[in-house]
Amino acid sequence: MPVPDPHRRLLDERGYVKLEGLIVPERRRRLADRLEALFTAEGRDAGAEFRQEPGARRLANLVDKGELFVECILEPRVLEHVAVVLGPRFKLSSLNARSANARTEDAQALHVDAGALPDERGYWVCNSVWMLDDFTPANGALRVVPGSHHWHRRPQDALADPRHPHPEEELVTGRAGDVVVMNSHLWHGGAANRTDRPRLALHAFYCRWDKPQQQYQKALLRPEVQAALPAAARALLALDDPANDAMGAEAGRSGFMK
Repeated sequence: MPVPDPHRRLLDERGYVKLEGLIVPERRRRLADRLEALFTAEGRDAGAEFRQEPGARRLANLVDKGELFVECILEPRVLEHVAVVLGPRFKLSSLNARSANARTEDAQALHVDAGALPDERGYWVCNSVWMLDDFTPANGALRVVPGSHHWHRRPQDALADPRHPHPEEELVTGRAGDVVVMNSHLWHGGAANRTDRPRLALHAFYCRWDKPQQQYQKALLRPEVQAALPAAARALLALDDPANDAMGAEAGRSGFMK
């Protein structure tokens, strides 16, 4: 279905839009249960193949870790909104999870994903935040600076301390099951979780077709996983794209670009 005009305006003017209730309760439960099982199985190594973070648990390379994650990257309503930001040709850059630890003062610094600034072709990174728990003012909700995707600056280049509150920032709250699609040139970060429960989200991150993936999927996905993927997933993961292979080779043997 076409992206509604109000959603297009929000993406253009503010840099993000919330799709309420996109994840039905059963799907949300399955995703949360699978992620918690992975956190347990991977233990202290969870997220280590890409990035670990004080104050949060991380998981990476999730397309390789379950068919239900492949379904997420192909979610039509999300892809339609990503196309508003990136244009019709884009690919998955990474699929990760982040669980903000309970009772912590650690907040993410304001940042832009992949350190990316728009180029002569326009925007080239777009993220989707799948809320698997409620996002509240107290539990580490997403904080954003609306409109900052138009500024063509990185927070670390403009602010004395990107961890501090920004005078124009706002919290993006929502219910478990909502999905936020966000122009990733927008200044954003996770707030501190001051509650006694962790706060879990899935991050499906996309980039324009002519840019390297944050996590080079062809190098990371096991052969048996690649063989089982539907054609639409192969295309979105750029598994059969020689140009993407050339860009991905720069990531080295790990397949991960910092």
